[in-house]
Amino acid sequence: MEQGSTAATAAGPEPAARHHGNRHGRSEQARQAVLEAADGLLVEKGFTGVTIEGIATRAGVAKQTVYRWWKTKTDILLDAFLQDAAEALTPPDHGDLAPDLRAHLRQLALFLTRSDAGAVFRALIGHAQHDPAFAAALRSGYLDEQRRRDRLPLERAVQRGQLAAGLDMAAEIDQLVGPVYHRVLVTAEPVDQAFTDRLVEAFLHRADVTDVADAGEMGSR
Repeated sequence: MEQGSTAATAAGPEPAARHHGNRHGRSEQARQAVLEAADGLLVEKGFTGVTIEGIATRAGVAKQTVYRWWKTKTDILLDAFLQDAAEALTPPDHGDLAPDLRAHLRQLALFLTRSDAGAVFRALIGHAQHDPAFAAALRSGYLDEQRRRDRLPLERAVQRGQLAAGLDMAAEIDQLVGPVYHRVLVTAEPVDQAFTDRLVEAFLHRADVTDVADAGEMGSR
């Protein structure tokens, strides 16, 4: 999925491979076209302006082709968003917790505020307030999986000896990423690099993180 240029540039990720679940290349190409069309239409027209007919026309496919994979426009937008999130929000591994967390939170902030996928996310969150079944699907499809990705830098730091094994990771993840979502979805305050870096510094101080060089020395003893 194509995201906003700012988020992609900031993170500098390698282009992610397309899905290959369908053996027929032409069908998979059509599926990707539908997902990209849904993203683009939502950014241009807003949630209420997106229709199955409009998505099919933008993607250059028959409406029946769309219904082959999805029942509603919300299902399409959720699939598009989940693909974008998996590609953009897997934390990097620099071999050191501090740069890993700084890069991850910066990318999360850019993804949610400056990319097309972020616009999709905000629309889906709004829709979830009125559709309990969809809210459950969003929670299991994105929120649970993203929390697993958010934990990766901390889990790697525990393995390197930078963090104590008994750390309450769920609580710490809430304090790291929760303020980002709060600003994006509630207050609309800036979520700039200075803000995300402060969140990281507060965590490093709170968790008494061991320097990566010191951790290496301890592990070699």
